[in-house]
Amino acid sequence: MNRRTFLSLSAGASLATGLSVSAQRKAAIPIIDTHIHLFDPNRPQGIPWPGKNDKILYKPALPERYRGIAGRLGVAGAIVVEASPWPEDNQWVLEVAAKDKIIVGVIGNLEPGKPEFNKQLDRFQNNPLFLGIRYGNLWGRDIAIQLKSPGFISDLKALARDGLVLDTANPNPALLAAIVNLTDLVPDLKIIIDHLPQMNIPADKQIKNNYEADLRLLGQSPKVYVKISEVLRRVNGQIPTELDFYRERLDELFTTFGEDRLLYGSDWPNSDQWLPFETGLNLVREYFMEKGQTAAEKYFWKNSVAAYNWRKRDVTQP
Repeated sequence: MNRRTFLSLSAGASLATGLSVSAQRKAAIPIIDTHIHLFDPNRPQGIPWPGKNDKILYKPALPERYRGIAGRLGVAGAIVVEASPWPEDNQWVLEVAAKDKIIVGVIGNLEPGKPEFNKQLDRFQNNPLFLGIRYGNLWGRDIAIQLKSPGFISDLKALARDGLVLDTANPNPALLAAIVNLTDLVPDLKIIIDHLPQMNIPADKQIKNNYEADLRLLGQSPKVYVKISEVLRRVNGQIPTELDFYRERLDELFTTFGEDRLLYGSDWPNSDQWLPFETGLNLVREYFMEKGQTAAEKYFWKNSVAAYNWRKRDVTQP
């Protein structure tokens, strides 16, 4: 894609959100998408997720398809977050990622505290695309319970020692409280909280107060990053696309974590369950362009370098 085509596409996306001509020109910022998933249900062994009955997601989600959707919208690179608990799928996704330079990193799926963890970690981190692991409230796991295990903590210290990161999912008040404890137990570990905008704010007053206190503590932890991903919400069967509907929540996270610790993530292809890729992108583009060019550049790519330390694989990448 040449520069003229890129600027034209960026301007078209910006016009959809009502930005000024000046803002349209500034919107031509390279994007690193820190959250996509790759899988292929056509493999002989199948896949653990998504299920066969998922008419939206159950089809190959591979780099070529992603590039066709995201590349024309200014995405220069992406980080894959493993969507399978099968250990060998870490190898599969690394092999797939190696074949397409739009993929700048992989977050694997390993279980700290298991006897085989260190051997697996040594194996996969030999690949420069391997940037860390994801662990949290998924695949029947509970990080709060695991924090009581010395072996679990020891393995996370090994992760931090090797300069790797921990992505966490899926956010709820208990997970945030566990992350607060984790920052005390392993202060050198970089932690990325996935999909925080999607978390339901507690209705119970005491739980809400605890959540707000934990959020403030996490905002003071310099090694904790937040993905502004899964922003869209479904209300009475409808998905609002106006920024003002989401502004209060985005303002809370921007104020708490600041412009240096927020990351862009599309959650593709899971995002297809909501609205087209560009709708979600245009929403956050509008919000961060209002914050200024510097804040937008940090959100769309510069903070991803600080968080993941990914390596450039293509001349189009910043």
